[in-house]
Amino acid sequence: MLSPHEFATLMLVKDAPDQLGLDRADLDMLLEHQLVALEALPCGQQRHQITRDGVSMLKAVTRFG
Repeated sequence: MLSPHEFATLMLVKDAPDQLGLDRADLDMLLEHQLVALEALPCGQQRHQITRDGVSMLKAVTRFG
């Protein structure tokens, strides 16, 4: 089960993947649960991207919210 902070981070990654200042611990948990993945950019940097499982998780939560 994800914490409220982890859910909020997941929503931010979905809506603003380039957002600075995301909590590293929350991102690590989302990566561990494969709800977020790192995307390699052409410039050589990486950014977080929500996975299909992450999208499914958000859909499930919003159905009950």
